[in-house]
Order: sequence, then C-alpha cells, then structure tokens
Amino acid sequence: MEKFRFLTAGESHGKCLTAIIEGLPSGLEIDIDFINSELSRRQQGYGRGERMKIENDTVEITSGVRFGKTLGSPVTLVVKNRDFESWQKIMSVAPEDITDDRAFSTYRPGHADYAGSVKYNQTDLRNVLERSSARKTAVEVAVGAVAKLLLKELGIAGSSQVTQIGSACCPAEFKDEVEVMRGKGDTVGGKFVVTYKNLPVGLGSYVHWDRGIDGKLAQAVMSIPAVKVVEIGTNPLGYQGSNYHDEIFAKDGEITRKTNNAGGVEGGMTNGQDLVVSGVMKPIPTMKAPLKTVDANTKEETEAHFERSDVCAVEACSVVAEARVAWVLADEILLKYGGDSIEELKKNFNN
Repeated sequence: MEKFRFLTAGESHGKCLTAIIEGLPSGLEIDIDFINSELSRRQQGYGRGERMKIENDTVEITSGVRFGKTLGSPVTLVVKNRDFESWQKIMSVAPEDITDDRAFSTYRPGHADYAGSVKYNQTDLRNVLERSSARKTAVEVAVGAVAKLLLKELGIAGSSQVTQIGSACCPAEFKDEVEVMRGKGDTVGGKFVVTYKNLPVGLGSYVHWDRGIDGKLAQAVMSIPAVKVVEIGTNPLGYQGSNYHDEIFAKDGEITRKTNNAGGVEGGMTNGQDLVVSGVMKPIPTMKAPLKTVDANTKEETEAHFERSDVCAVEACSVVAEARVAWVLADEILLKYGGDSIEELKKNFNN
C-alpha cells in the first residue's frame, strides 16, 4: 500500500530520464530551482568522471503543476541527457538504425552484466548497462526533491554527509585516498549517513512485516547501485543491552532521551528522535585497470570492458540516499495523515 507512488524510465545514454509521481496533494508549491540544486548536488564530489563535465542536469515539469503548484494529478518530471547528441544512432528506437557501434560482450565483475544478460537473454551487454547504470538516479533525485518539498511544509528537514572514503575517516584525507586509487587505475567506496529531523512519532507499523519503516528504509537505500550495507542508528555489535538501548525520561511532561542508538526507529516505527540511516557503497566495478572476466559470446577468458566511469561517487550516493529516504517518509506521512490538498494535510498533521 502506497500513497506517494512513482515510476521512472530512461537509459543512461538515451534521450531523457522520466518520472511520473502520483499521490501528491494539490496546492504543494514546486520550487524548480530547488529541484535543480538537488540535481547539481548529485553531480558533485571528488572523484567523479567525464560524464559530469557533459551533463548539466535540470528538470522539466510536463504535467501536474500549474502556476507553480500541484493540481493533485500525476506530476511528470523529465531530465534530458545531453550526451544523447553523441548517441542518437546508437540508442535509436528504430529497427533500421541497428548498429554494433558501442556494443560489448565482456562481463564486468560487480556489475549487472552477467546476471542481466542471462535473465533478459542479451548478447550485447549494452542492453543491460544502459538501464542498470547509476545514471538513472538523476531523475530519482528529482523525485526526492519533490518529496522534500512536501516534508518541508511540515517542518521536516534532511541532510547527508560522507563519513569514510576507503580507509580514510577524516575529510581532510578523502581526496588523497581518491588520488591514490586514480593513480592505480582503481576505484574506492566509502560510507555515508543520512539524517532527518522533526519527524512525528508513529510513521511505519509493527502489525505486518512489510509495514515497518526500517524495512522500507533499508530496501530504499540498499537498492541504490553499489550500496552493500545499510544501518539504522548505531551498529549494535560490541554493545550490551544495558548500554545500547536508549533510556526514556520525562521532562515537563515530555518524553526525552539522552542517546539515540536506535537511530529514531523502534519496533518498525519512528519514535520522534532524529532518523539516522547509514550506507556503505562498494568500489565502483568499472576500472581502468580491468579485472579478469569472460566474453559472453565466446566464453573465453579476457579482460573486463571499460566504460567511462568515476573513481569515487560516495558523495553522489549520499545525495541519492537522502532522496530515497525522503520518498519513504513522504509516503508514510501521506498514509498516516492523508489529505487531498496541502492545506488538509497540514491541518491533519498539526492536529
């Protein structure tokens, strides 16, 4: 059961990326400059590749908004791929344009190439790469920006930060870690944390396995390309129950806590404290110094295909995670408080 629903479409080098959002209340102010600033944030970060010099992501809204406010009908977002100018023939939808240009058949370890080619019966791995690419997260960040605008109306705000790059845990050392890997033709991953403040008590539920907000958050962040670990709150390994769980106090009739090891979630529900979600991104699998692999057609051993790529994209990943957490929170807000208009939602929320 969802209220804030959306679908995205588009390939990495296709004409555009598209999202259709359903479930937004009417009257929500849509700040295009804010959406574009979020898209710009996704393109930042030390270690990004050549693609970021080509793209200057901006959003076009083609439905669901009039005079700056939502109508209550589906909202369509479009982010154009500037690189499509160089790929029009290669990514053509017309059968007469078929070409082997930019086709490849060598599996890249760590990517979707092998499993995707078996699942969808593809011999040209370009057909797997184009949709499995993290390029699709651009329009996802645009969707997240819309969700953030909804949350902002209720006083809920989020942020993210990178806490580790490779073995470096100090921001002053992050660039050095990236440069070492760049010099080796290698890549490096890291860790990030997303925080949302001013959440109400009771988003999510314990009544069914699929309604716990922690499970929804974990799925949303884990399914970001290259994310391999998701944590909510403080990792409990090494703790005892007596010093891990957040004791409850009362002050002037209000519930308070001195710690937040639970990361704002207990029993599958928000508990009013800051929501803290961490993720670990693996090193990007596309490397200038390629790994050993097999050719999909000949089944002979060879070296992996190299596609233009980043050395490190953890900062961008943190922005995507921030957006995906916003999706989950927007959906839970709409499920709990309802409202066909932003005025009705705010009234329900404040009551």
